[in-house]
Amino acid sequence: MKDIADFNINPLVVYIGKDPKDFMKADIIRYVINNGIRIIDFRYAANDGRLKTLSFPVSSAAYLDSILSYGERVDGSSLFPYIEAGASDLYVVPRFCTAYIDPFAEIPTVGFLCAYFTRDGIPLVTSPQYTLQKAHQVFNAKTGLTFEAMGELEYYVIDKEHDFFMADNQRGYHESTPFSKFYTFRNKAMELISQVGGHVKYVHSEVGCFSLNGKVYEQNEIEFLVCPVQSAADQLLMAKWILRTLAWKQGLDLTFAPKITEGKAGSGMHIHTRLLKNGKSIMTEGRALSTDAKKAIAGYITCAASLTAFGNTNPISYFRLVPHQEAPTSICWGDSNRSVLVRVPLGWTAKTNMSYTVNPLESRELPDSTNKQTVEIRSPDCSADVYLILAGLVNAAKIGLETPNALEIAEKTYVDVNIHDNRNIAKLESLEQLPDSCYESAQELKKNRSLFEADGVFSPALIDGTISKLESYNDKNIRQEIKDNPPKMMELIKKYYHCG
Repeated sequence: MKDIADFNINPLVVYIGKDPKDFMKADIIRYVINNGIRIIDFRYAANDGRLKTLSFPVSSAAYLDSILSYGERVDGSSLFPYIEAGASDLYVVPRFCTAYIDPFAEIPTVGFLCAYFTRDGIPLVTSPQYTLQKAHQVFNAKTGLTFEAMGELEYYVIDKEHDFFMADNQRGYHESTPFSKFYTFRNKAMELISQVGGHVKYVHSEVGCFSLNGKVYEQNEIEFLVCPVQSAADQLLMAKWILRTLAWKQGLDLTFAPKITEGKAGSGMHIHTRLLKNGKSIMTEGRALSTDAKKAIAGYITCAASLTAFGNTNPISYFRLVPHQEAPTSICWGDSNRSVLVRVPLGWTAKTNMSYTVNPLESRELPDSTNKQTVEIRSPDCSADVYLILAGLVNAAKIGLETPNALEIAEKTYVDVNIHDNRNIAKLESLEQLPDSCYESAQELKKNRSLFEADGVFSPALIDGTISKLESYNDKNIRQEIKDNPPKMMELIKKYYHCG
């Protein structure tokens, strides 16, 4: 029987015959020359979290080798507000492990995600991608562990309204055709994301489903497999680009906005995390959550309020973080509990072979499931810079593992009830709350900036720039403002409709 790798959907992996992490310049050049590639695209995320593009013609073998070896200059002040125009030149250098075939290009094109470097040829310390790299290097050096992650992207697809087979309002979870209108779209997106290097776990329709002003709005989700944290960030960035471009090509609208109207399900970007030692998960001890996993959770709890500075970055983020909308408001954690900030989902820790139960011709032997347990952080949304929120979570896990009373923090903030149920009001009132505006998020980051700047992970300039951006929204009293002036909410949603 052939190994599943022989059927890899990524054409570069199939041709080169290597895992992307092992790609070298010679591999890329060989593919480009032998497959008639005419354009090279450099792509890199800017301060708005979206991909920017610089395109090169493959005019000669020498020019191809040059751009892959040296990268190119860009204007950093046009990409990041905290870089001054007087000294703004940066280099962007392709990361060969991110190479992909552009599935939308009419002219054969190979693209790369790039890293930023300064005029002195050193990594840009304020670069989100480099910040994540630093965070994991410090985490590994201090703990001896590896941090892995995966994201869940929730988004709405919008089209003209149909008069038949409409799903029930806010009851679209895992709906099938014909009640789910975008089955074909999301499966095509899954295929394309896989082709450009994404490791997709599954796709499905989500809760959000409604009609408004002659249009149908259907919420969907794509979830990835757990992988090294840098790759997890790259995949989220590429997936958002694929989804938006595919929608545009098909004449559909698509939004990752955290909230698009009042009273309907908002869209999050939940992040699952996993700790490994020597390649093996340490998330469980027998059937129970491990001590190290609980310590990491304590770190997430400790940093939760200030993490919103990286994970919830515009005013409409805080329209989603309200009670009774399957979004967290209180800083707490629990098992399989969607009212909490940090959720421990089912991890296949039951000591029964469920497959054998329903398929009695199979073996009774229980497959190893020790690597399946993750911990899910439910506050981030797609306004986040994916590199910074993941860097923040890596840093928070380190803090938890290093905090002497981490297990006390975990015990104090554990809940096993729906905290939004009126019967549990006492428990709710005992918990700290997430910020309710960008302004409050900025104040939390100010107060706790030393936690992020420790060991040189987050640069002071990056923290300053993040605080300045959050405060610039002037949304300190946004909850009261939209209560007094309801149309203001929709004005802000329209403004940030295509955030992230």
